[in-house]
Amino acid sequence: MSLHTEIIEQPDRIDSLLMSQKKNVENIAAEIRKRDIQYVFLAARGTSDNAGRYANYLLGALNGLPLALATPSLFTYYKQPPKLKNALVIGISQSGQSPDIVSVLEEGRKQNCLTLSITNDARSPLTKAADFLLDIQAGKEKAVAATKTYTTELMSIAMLSTALSGDKKRWAELGGVSGWMKNVLKHDSAISQSAERYRYMDQTVVLGRGFNYSTAFEWALKLKELAYVKAEPYSSADFQHGPIAMLESGFPVLGVAPKGKVFNSMYEMLKRLRKELFAELVVISNDKKALALASLPLTIPTDVPEWLSPLICILPAQMFAYRLTQAKGYNTERPRSIRKVTETR
Repeated sequence: MSLHTEIIEQPDRIDSLLMSQKKNVENIAAEIRKRDIQYVFLAARGTSDNAGRYANYLLGALNGLPLALATPSLFTYYKQPPKLKNALVIGISQSGQSPDIVSVLEEGRKQNCLTLSITNDARSPLTKAADFLLDIQAGKEKAVAATKTYTTELMSIAMLSTALSGDKKRWAELGGVSGWMKNVLKHDSAISQSAERYRYMDQTVVLGRGFNYSTAFEWALKLKELAYVKAEPYSSADFQHGPIAMLESGFPVLGVAPKGKVFNSMYEMLKRLRKELFAELVVISNDKKALALASLPLTIPTDVPEWLSPLICILPAQMFAYRLTQAKGYNTERPRSIRKVTETR
């Protein structure tokens, strides 16, 4: 088992999750509808925090639920948790072990909130602190860098959103995710050859917006922890409010720009970076004109709906980070200074 193996097995894990957890997700959604839930309060760290960014957009845009990302230090060090009346409290963690995330769910229970654990360990402390468990069922993830646990977290969130909406069309679209993933994974060898071009890249900016704000953060995280690249993620809107000043000719910019409501905004930003500031672009997209701007275009299928695009866009990002790590001569399985399970308080 290796990081590459875990990247490749993601379509199968997604299919398995959809088949095995659909009924459970519908039961959770039914309980949520019974309650006077006004918003979602979500606690996570690292890669799971990026899954929370996806939930922020998805539950807001498609379910009308505002989402607040928790600040766990208020629960642990400051002992001053906020009032959580009428909240659905969610904890997302691949291991379910981190005490600060567990503390948020425990406080949610104390305040009589409905609590949900989204984790890869059904026997973890996080699960014990929750009323409901959504088991992402990613299987054992041995590589330190999270890949399949991230996409199964995204899929779990997408399934919950769909169950809350009761939209049959969206369930059908969820059934297409593994096929779109398999299509993207066919480009692995091409990405391997292209990554050599960026062997000496030591800093970059990663841009995304809307649903793929989460993808920008996760791509940047993979580059940091695997290839030790100083990768800074931004919304393409925030990037214009100051950080764009650091760009100079040849500066590498990575962009996530699939078709959807924010595409035009992303495209205009990328076009300006390429045509006016002469940036070196790596672009993930299913739009020909966006891909044409890139020195390295990373293509996803044209029919991927925007709300599910983060599950597909992250695969070429993972492969790029993996192949770049190899090109730089670093250990893809055991990056320096970090461990698989990180327990923070």
